[in-house]
Amino acid sequence: MAKGYLLGVDIGTYSSKGVLVQEDGKIITQKVVPHGMDMPKPGYFEHDADRVWWHDFVIIVKNLLDISGIDPKHILGIGTSAIGSCVLPIDEAGQPLRPAILYGIDTRTTQEIEYLEKTLGKEEIFRHSGMHLSSQASGPKILWIKNHEPEVFQKTRWFLTSQAYLVYRLTGQATIDIYTANGYAPLFDVHNLGWREDIAPQITPIDRLPKAFWSCEIASRVTAQAARETGLASGTPVIVGTTDAAAEAISTGVREFNDMMLMFGSSIFFIVKTADLVNTSHFWSAPFLEKDVYTFLGGTSTAGSLTTWFRNQFAELELEKEKTVGGNAYDRLAKLAAQSPPGAKGLIILPYFEGERTPLNDPRAKGMFFGISLRHTKADIYRAILEGVGYGIRHNLEVMEEEGVKPGRILATGGGTKNDLWMQIVSDITRVELVIPKEQIGASYGDAFMAGVGIGLFHNLTEIDRWVQIGKIVQPDFEASGKYDFNYRLFRSLYENTKPLMHDLSESLSE
Repeated sequence: MAKGYLLGVDIGTYSSKGVLVQEDGKIITQKVVPHGMDMPKPGYFEHDADRVWWHDFVIIVKNLLDISGIDPKHILGIGTSAIGSCVLPIDEAGQPLRPAILYGIDTRTTQEIEYLEKTLGKEEIFRHSGMHLSSQASGPKILWIKNHEPEVFQKTRWFLTSQAYLVYRLTGQATIDIYTANGYAPLFDVHNLGWREDIAPQITPIDRLPKAFWSCEIASRVTAQAARETGLASGTPVIVGTTDAAAEAISTGVREFNDMMLMFGSSIFFIVKTADLVNTSHFWSAPFLEKDVYTFLGGTSTAGSLTTWFRNQFAELELEKEKTVGGNAYDRLAKLAAQSPPGAKGLIILPYFEGERTPLNDPRAKGMFFGISLRHTKADIYRAILEGVGYGIRHNLEVMEEEGVKPGRILATGGGTKNDLWMQIVSDITRVELVIPKEQIGASYGDAFMAGVGIGLFHNLTEIDRWVQIGKIVQPDFEASGKYDFNYRLFRSLYENTKPLMHDLSESLSE
């Protein structure tokens, strides 16, 4: 009897990944496709849905099928995830009407947020959504299209998020998962798990928003057209899917209440699994992927995007060595940063290069180099970037605890976990243990498992421990931890003392 397989595909900010997995979690093959991100204006971040999302999906699936030699008919189910929540308007024919507006790193909607808070009431929004509006919210981005691109708004049949577009191309069905739908604040009611018709006049008619389902539910099956484009078998079940961070949480082994996924990607994103919907003023709280399970979540605006920026702008020697003698520029930079002592000789970097999400929720926050002098080297600057992200994580953890949420296990995942120095820095700064799974495949692995739940191979998502094994545990060095405390106090003060200047600068740049 032929084995059955599960397919998971995730579309990220700078790359997409797919994996074919056996029913027992064994990886058959995987594929990564890099792509770019458009920034038409400062604070605007976009993807071309066909040129990036669907293109990558097709390339990945064809490659996985070709390399593995697996008969597509033996793929039992398909799961997808992608960056989110995003806003992509498509017309009646399913054609994108503009590039997709990306998640919280896109900060164009400051005026729309202010308008909605004034019109609907800040506390009323919070009462229905379980969160305050920020650059992460998709409702203001739909309103931005309505205000700035009325011709696009008028032609829109569906406003879809990223993985919902993949599901639409595969099945012809417009769907969204409940977890991601909550990111469409203030349009989604977190208590009734449905769209709010009462605020439609302020943003968009509700019939332009897809029906919401639990993530592991079957959306539909692969159409004949999608089968021709991808090489998949017509009729293969496709689950509704979810945002990449949620799928990544599953892939790390988040299963018990108070387990926390800490994702080191282009930004930091964290998810804590909770038994109840937490009332929070600085973070977000939402239904998770299954009924009667919730999440407490938040994240920074930058992390890996800072190391990418530094590599591209200031690491010519490391990049040249990458081309000529092999290896990885990031590995060379990590070795360079290790030459700088904890605290980076008094150099502190505010990592708010694209504003900040939690706990500040300030899209007008700015990055800063503080304390720099002629004695500082490239090693100090790069280490200060790594430490700045660590200070941001500590800030989040402290405010979380003030709101009554204290993680149990912290499961670290994402590309940043490959940097051993960075993981030790974060553990030392925060004084917490980081548990790093053995397999660092990411969200696509979680997608494949969720597809298995959807077709009935597993009872629920807690059975992910049948697949996930722990790779290593990073323990804090408390002697080093004490060396970061002074810089951390300055880090916290720098934002508060310069916030008005940051906002003045932001206003001047927008004129």
